[in-house]
Amino acid sequence: MKNKLAKLKYMPNNFQIIEEGDHVICAISQKKIPLENLNYWNVDKQEAYFSYVESSIKREKDEINN
Repeated sequence: MKNKLAKLKYMPNNFQIIEEGDHVICAISQKKIPLENLNYWNVDKQEAYFSYVESSIKREKDEINN
């Protein structure tokens, strides 16, 4: 299943595949994240992040907006 966007449900310690695929898209950078490399996500917002950098950027933006 090459180059197909997966649909996931993000949970506290893992994720559930809703629609099969091989990657998701970072909510901040729009970079493609292969599922085997997916380590950062937000359960409440149901968003994936490419790395801790994007995750930190999102957290900082949310703190400014609140």
